[in-house]
Amino acid sequence: MKEGIHPEYRKVVFHDTSIDHYFVVGSTVQTKETIEYEGETYPYVTIEVSSESHPFFTGKQRVAQQQGRVAKFKKRFGQFS
Repeated sequence: MKEGIHPEYRKVVFHDTSIDHYFVVGSTVQTKETIEYEGETYPYVTIEVSSESHPFFTGKQRVAQQQGRVAKFKKRFGQFS
């Protein structure tokens, strides 16, 4: 690897504001904000959605779609059973 062309890789605290969840991940994101987290100072980034709050990862969206599909199927073919 060439020296001086890669961004700095470091641990960063991300804050999911929709559910007030904090997590530390290695990243090259540039930020001027810092936060004290678990006794250490980290760069700080706020985000609106993460895997902790997104419906796809929590399973809430999928269940709602399945219930709609089952109800539609029963309405359409329920008379034959």
